Amino acid sequence: MNSSKTRRKVVVASAENGDSGDKLDQLLLSSAISNGEDLSPFIRKTFASGKPETLLHHLRHFCRSKEAEIEEVCKVHYQDFIMAVDDLRSLLSGVESLKSSISNSNYQLQSVAGPLLTSLDSFIEARNKCQNISLAIESLRICVRLMELCSRVNFHLSKNNFYMALKCIDSIERDFIQKTPSSTLRRMLEKNIPAIRAHIERRISKEFGDWLVEIRTVSRNLGQVAIGQASAGRQREEELRIRQRQAEEQSRLSVRDTVYALEEEDDDGYSIGNEGNDVYGNGGNVNVALGFDLTSLYRSYHIHQTLGLEDGFKKYYFENRKLQLTSDFQVSSMTPFLESHQTFFAQIAGFFIVEDRVLRTGGGLITKMEVENLWDTAVSKMCSVLEDQFSRMRTANHLLLIKDYVSLLGVTLRRYGYSVDALLDVLNKHRDKYHELLLSDCRKQIAEAVAADKFEQMWMNKEYEYSMNVLSFQIQTSDIVPAFPYIAPFSSTVPDCCRIVRSFIEDSVSFMSHGGQLDFYDVVKKYLDRLLTEVLDDALLKLIGSSISGVNQAMVVAANMAVLERACDFFFRHAAKLSGIPLRMVERSRRQFPLTKARDAAEEMLCSLLKKKVDGFMTLIENVNWMVDESPQSENEYVNEVIIFLETLLSTAQQILPGQVLKRVLQDVLSHISETIVNFLVGESVKRFSLNAVMGIDLDIKLLESFAENQASLVSEEDANQLKKALVESRQLVNLLLSNNPENFLNPVIRERSYNALDYRKVGIISEKLKDPSERLFGTFGSRGYKQNPKKKSLDSLIKRLKDIPDSCSVCYGENF
Repeated sequence: MNSSKTRRKVVVASAENGDSGDKLDQLLLSSAISNGEDLSPFIRKTFASGKPETLLHHLRHFCRSKEAEIEEVCKVHYQDFIMAVDDLRSLLSGVESLKSSISNSNYQLQSVAGPLLTSLDSFIEARNKCQNISLAIESLRICVRLMELCSRVNFHLSKNNFYMALKCIDSIERDFIQKTPSSTLRRMLEKNIPAIRAHIERRISKEFGDWLVEIRTVSRNLGQVAIGQASAGRQREEELRIRQRQAEEQSRLSVRDTVYALEEEDDDGYSIGNEGNDVYGNGGNVNVALGFDLTSLYRSYHIHQTLGLEDGFKKYYFENRKLQLTSDFQVSSMTPFLESHQTFFAQIAGFFIVEDRVLRTGGGLITKMEVENLWDTAVSKMCSVLEDQFSRMRTANHLLLIKDYVSLLGVTLRRYGYSVDALLDVLNKHRDKYHELLLSDCRKQIAEAVAADKFEQMWMNKEYEYSMNVLSFQIQTSDIVPAFPYIAPFSSTVPDCCRIVRSFIEDSVSFMSHGGQLDFYDVVKKYLDRLLTEVLDDALLKLIGSSISGVNQAMVVAANMAVLERACDFFFRHAAKLSGIPLRMVERSRRQFPLTKARDAAEEMLCSLLKKKVDGFMTLIENVNWMVDESPQSENEYVNEVIIFLETLLSTAQQILPGQVLKRVLQDVLSHISETIVNFLVGESVKRFSLNAVMGIDLDIKLLESFAENQASLVSEEDANQLKKALVESRQLVNLLLSNNPENFLNPVIRERSYNALDYRKVGIISEKLKDPSERLFGTFGSRGYKQNPKKKSLDSLIKRLKDIPDSCSVCYGENF
């Protein structure tokens, strides 16, 4: 029972009115037993006193009290047991009645379901028979279709229609071989299908081998026809070029604006500009003329794809074609190369014409990279053969014959997208050597001509001198012949260098014309560019860097560069004329001035010397009173000296320098003056300055701007405005300092529109130096309640904001904040 766990602890009340000791001991013992305490003290006390009977009496008395409690509990639980038994007996009677009802229901169900089960068994048996019959029919249908496919395979094999035979075999493997109910038929198919495929592979490999043998002969004929067509096309182009030049000359003489020319067609109906181009733009009529056929190749490739041997066939094809190409490289030692070179190069040309067609229409049989590798191998071999044969040749005519044929080979294969630069490099090896020697001679001549320059304007006393030194190079600025003696705006170096360059052009054209090559203007232009950029430009750069010591000398050299710029146009026109190229093409392809480095160096040297002169006058800015109390009425002394110097300079420069050169020089000098003014305000020389001093600087800048505007008579009005914009930094700084709200500098929109040339660092330094008019001696006395000037407040805010910008933000804000 759990009563022992929940019984409360019995507390013994103290004896009242002197109860007996026995009564007290009995109570103590009952309390200890009820509380589950240790009884050893009672037992020890009893035996110590020698009265165990008393303890036994007390224990019996406790037992009798507990027996009465137990009896009371049993009476209560017995009544509950009697009631549970009565309920169970009534439940058993209900179960008996339910059992009888279930038995009756079961009998009725069995009597009804018996006939139905019999019918169900009959249905299941009939359905199984039907399924067996359907399965047999389906098996027969599969076998019939399988035999039809096998019959088709045999038919296609007999007709050599291997692709359809393979497709039927694939259909058998995919759809029928696993579904075939006959194990014998399945074993037969599994045995014969690999044999059929091996048979097809052997047959198609033999067909491909026959094609490889045939294509070698076809390639040789194909290459000869293609090169022959290239030769015919070159002749037609030469005839057309001659007619075009004649038409242009007639048009120029009759002052007509437009020249019309008919586009003639050859006998095959192809226009001159498009002979030998198919729908791919690559020699279509060549293929039609020879009728070379790639059907056998593509058939073999397709069959191998179907067999799942695509990669192997690609490798087999590439290796065999590579071996054929290697055998084509063999040069017979029994036959002179002059007699066999056409067959040698025609075989290679035909090979790569075929490979180009296979690349474009073969469906990935060969890749562009593989064709390029074969071409690189062929180019390397042809180059080595040419190098070897050219080294043995001692007759120029023989070399020329081979050179012409190889150049025709290059023209032919270039139509198919092959790079022939390496071949042309070998052919042009002697040309390169010749031009290198020619460049070396011109370098010495130009060095001597430049070294003899005295930096003095050239005098011409007679008309023939003017014609020889000016008109012959078309460097005159006017068609009117000047009065003599004539002082040219250049030194003697210019006509001397022009004569050297003209001689180079004539010698180069003379060499390139040998052999009948017509379109060689690009080559002449290439070496002319080298002469101008590598020889003449370097010589002038050395002259500028070592021999110029004064402004007048630098001005003459800058004028020389302007004249040489016009002379360069003449050089290219002269080269085009000698090369038979229409001048309109030269004008259309006009390129950058080749002496740009020397021209820029000359102008930079002139600007550097002028800046040094200007810096001498700008030192007078130190005499400016930066704390003036009244606004000045006139400009400062330094700017007047600068203006006088610039006007004196212009009186001389305008007689020598062209307008654009003069504009660039003045623009650089004015920009330097503007930068000097700003840097002086930033520097340590100026500690503080007043607003009136800023007004004085404003007058100085206005005078410089007026000087720039007055140059519109020498340069265009637009160029005069650009000269004025050279002062933009100082102008924007003065505008900012004089504005009523300098804080607008922090507005990105206003800064971009009005102060985009200013550096925020310089603005911060200069703004701190600006003294407010209210900041004067004893200005704080009697100023209680004085309201701060809004402009001063705006300026202080600007200074504070600019100081808060860390240096690391300069990358974010840029040079101009």
